[in-house]
Amino acid sequence: RADRQPEFTQIDIEASFVTPEMIYEIMEGLITTVWKETIGHEISTPVDRMTYQEAVDQYGNDRPDRRIPWTLKTVTDLFQGTKFKIFAGVIKSGGVIRGFKIPGKAEMVRKELDALGQIVEPVGAKGVAWMKVEDKGLTGTPAKFLDEKGQAEIVKLFDASAGDLILLVADEVGVVNAALSALRLNLGKRFEVYSEDQVDLLWVTDFPLLEWSENDKRFVALHHPFTSPHPEDLDLLDKSPEKVRSLAYDMVLNGNEIGGGSIRIHNRDLQKKVFKSLNISDDEAEKKFGFLLEALTYGAPPHGGIAFGLDRMVMLLSGAPSIRDVIAFPKTTSAADLMTDAPSEVDSGQLDELKIRLK
Repeated sequence: RADRQPEFTQIDIEASFVTPEMIYEIMEGLITTVWKETIGHEISTPVDRMTYQEAVDQYGNDRPDRRIPWTLKTVTDLFQGTKFKIFAGVIKSGGVIRGFKIPGKAEMVRKELDALGQIVEPVGAKGVAWMKVEDKGLTGTPAKFLDEKGQAEIVKLFDASAGDLILLVADEVGVVNAALSALRLNLGKRFEVYSEDQVDLLWVTDFPLLEWSENDKRFVALHHPFTSPHPEDLDLLDKSPEKVRSLAYDMVLNGNEIGGGSIRIHNRDLQKKVFKSLNISDDEAEKKFGFLLEALTYGAPPHGGIAFGLDRMVMLLSGAPSIRDVIAFPKTTSAADLMTDAPSEVDSGQLDELKIRLK
């Protein structure tokens, strides 16, 4: 704009490394400016940061909607040794029992509470247990198997008082977190615990570098195999790869991931070490990524970045209820385009030209 003088910001970059903080500072400026100049909403900086583990532990997922104030607690130990068969079976199999408190909702009737199971069934949970906090103690099936001391510990852990409702899910940890996350989002919206005008922006950091794949029986990259491990965790790559954090980060707004990125590996030896952790042999690495490994020998600069989901951002800025409302040509779940009736049949001449033969 002609009425603006150019402004230049000097960023000191170490020759040996690029840090996520450099990305954070630049991108926070971008997003806060976009929100201010498009819808007039001021977002304060620096933006809050939360590690991946903190997000999962407190909210059940890695893109938490903190406008809903209910956080998760683990009560597995408090039900250890009780005779509640459902919980005892989960504990014996290595599962967990977790839940959250909804203030003032002990008024929910049995029919409403039973219907909560429909929310968690799609993610594999078998149901939702509940306890109501009353002046005389806890009521509900799980409470029957707790003595007075156990009930007091539950009330203290959840910082609960008379009139509150405690919801619990018991299963393996992934299912429990997914179920409780779904419950938070559904009930938080239903009970209108936040304003639609409220904006909560944060960074989720320190994602695991690797995750175990039961199908492949090996570690796979959580983001991609070129994500840089956290410098403090390099010695864990050989002995405890599951504990290695990465220099990956997501920007989350109101429970929506609007952008994600990472610092990339720029060292050939480190890249080969990560490939080894992914059970990719030297021969396979050379065959699939030889061009990259060779390029790294010439001194690739330290680099990192982030990619934003523009459709998702436009959805949030416009207040649209679905991302489909802001996509020019949205597809169905079967990848069909209803406007152009694509995909359509391909004639034999086109197939011959592309050397494609159909079974």
